Amino acid sequence: MNFDALEECPRCEGDACYKQEVTKDITLHQCMGCGFMSTTLMKVGSEFYNTQVETLPELYKDLLWEDSKTKQFWMPQTINIPDKGMVFANGTSKDDWRWSAVLAIKITEKEKHKYPKPGKKKEFYEWRVDMSTQKDYPKKGFMDALEYIGVFSTSK
Repeated sequence: MNFDALEECPRCEGDACYKQEVTKDITLHQCMGCGFMSTTLMKVGSEFYNTQVETLPELYKDLLWEDSKTKQFWMPQTINIPDKGMVFANGTSKDDWRWSAVLAIKITEKEKHKYPKPGKKKEFYEWRVDMSTQKDYPKKGFMDALEYIGVFSTSK
């Protein structure tokens, strides 16, 4: 029984939270309003949660938010679209952070040797993020950051 739906986000109370049932036991939630995501696996004690906490950057750990009703934790999304760019939470603490967005640029034939694909002989990446294009957005600017990298246009 897989389904997709929009629901109210428990974190920001916005109406742009995408819900996707992957299996009967796993549901994903991605809020396009606040930029946070969760899954039914993000609960204290689960193997998935423990792995996330071990590998997340410190900022993402600081920004973890627990839904008191479901006991699921929500964390900032990192969006990485190879031919468009990347959007990520950036800052030093839960009180001092923002969304950052960087554009992807095509890797030239001359430069491609600098960007090999790990474990693949003679295969190279075609795109890379260009940190000189970084733009920062406020905590409520997740959709603006996505628009900057060209995921969609919110212009009328």
